[in-house]
Amino acid sequence: MRPFWKRSGIVASLIAFSSFLLLAAPVTAQASSTTTSSPAVSYVNTLANQRADPHIFKHTDGWYYFTATVPAFDRIILRRAQSIQALGDAAETTVWRRKSSGVGSGQVWAPEIHFIDGKWYIYVALGVANEWRIRAFVLEASGANPLTSTWIEKGIIKTNWDTFSLDATTFTVNSTRYLVWAQQDPSRSGENSSLFIAPLQNPWTIRGTAVAISHPDLAWERIGYKVNEGASVIQRNGRIFMTYSASATDHNYCMGLLSASATANLMNPASWTKSRTPVFVSNANTNQWGPGHNSFTLSEDGKSDLMVYHDRGYKDINGDPLNDPNRRTRVQKVYWKADGTPDFGIPVPDGNTPVRMRSAVPSGLFLRFYTGNSVPSGSVALEDTQFRIVNPGLSGNGTISLESTSNPGVYLRRLNGSQVQFEAGRNLNTAASKASASFNRRSGLANRSGISLEASDAGGQYLRLQAGGALVVSAASSTTDQEQATFYLE
Repeated sequence: MRPFWKRSGIVASLIAFSSFLLLAAPVTAQASSTTTSSPAVSYVNTLANQRADPHIFKHTDGWYYFTATVPAFDRIILRRAQSIQALGDAAETTVWRRKSSGVGSGQVWAPEIHFIDGKWYIYVALGVANEWRIRAFVLEASGANPLTSTWIEKGIIKTNWDTFSLDATTFTVNSTRYLVWAQQDPSRSGENSSLFIAPLQNPWTIRGTAVAISHPDLAWERIGYKVNEGASVIQRNGRIFMTYSASATDHNYCMGLLSASATANLMNPASWTKSRTPVFVSNANTNQWGPGHNSFTLSEDGKSDLMVYHDRGYKDINGDPLNDPNRRTRVQKVYWKADGTPDFGIPVPDGNTPVRMRSAVPSGLFLRFYTGNSVPSGSVALEDTQFRIVNPGLSGNGTISLESTSNPGVYLRRLNGSQVQFEAGRNLNTAASKASASFNRRSGLANRSGISLEASDAGGQYLRLQAGGALVVSAASSTTDQEQATFYLE
């Protein structure tokens, strides 16, 4: 369906990585445009190998339910667990298999599971063997556990046009349930799919005439294939945010964003605002390629929004990307900007998910990465305020180290005296240098709900964010010092 091609200049500019020299200048924290706080989360990526188009649903029974596309495109699978991380090793149940003929005898793509009015529903794209005829389809099940329930076919979702359609999802606003899906718009020749919306009469039947709310009309949506697909909705702050995926399924695959007021007429295309640039793209530094087709869920404590998506751990693919089986499921936290819009950052490195470190005093400032002799002006990218807590730290012995998310393999270290800087791990090749990039994690000196970081090679010396914004390692004797040495993880 989607052959391989060369990287576009647009995406290349978004993921380019320049080599840099780390200077022994004071490291500074700075306020970030992403300020709405929620607790840190802790997951390990990759969550599930060879599972694309992932969908995780947190039910009221306390269980998480997971489904995704399998490489053979021949069945619908479900897993469940009481934590997101446990989904990675959870037993997998096949609840529906490809048929021998007719609808469902071809591709089986991108299932989603929803619980609507006391029943389970799976939205899935089904094809017909030896034909290019893919349509959105619905299955229904009753019972408490969808893995053991009997699934009934409700049939193809009949839209206003009998054309290529897939990736149906559903959400409710002001007591009205809507369906959003991707479909080839017969009025726009040469394009693969646009996003449509319609209210639902029941979970498998739309009501009235659908309207298109997004076409692949921007350059980054038209690389290889002209695609808008894989929509997912998150509602916060009186607004509806709809992510979607664009271009082909190699490293050019990326995510866009639509938004609308929760009080707007969602059937009016003018109610929707479209981001002119992608909001989530491949990243060479973190070695994550083609991120997209996401869903949203909540952390176990219900306090943090999470994005679940797929990507690959390599850029180059031989042949049709759809025949490459190694799209894998990943999860990371969604942050929120001061203006109430989501900040997705970058696809984070493999391994433990990163955190942000917000200072107690000065309030609202975050530890951040930068290079050079002075603090860069302007806004701070989310990824520059994210760090992986490496445990054990570089020096072992119960320590931790702080590794940059935007520049993996680069660590915060203490220099002689109170100065700190970021240093490439390849330069930390002695016991002394590793110790300088390691800290003892303590309860917050000013508030035990936070943390303080004591230099592993200088007892009683703590990482502090001073009033002027500079980070230092020094004693924390006064109340102000202790507040400056206390950080909250987000």
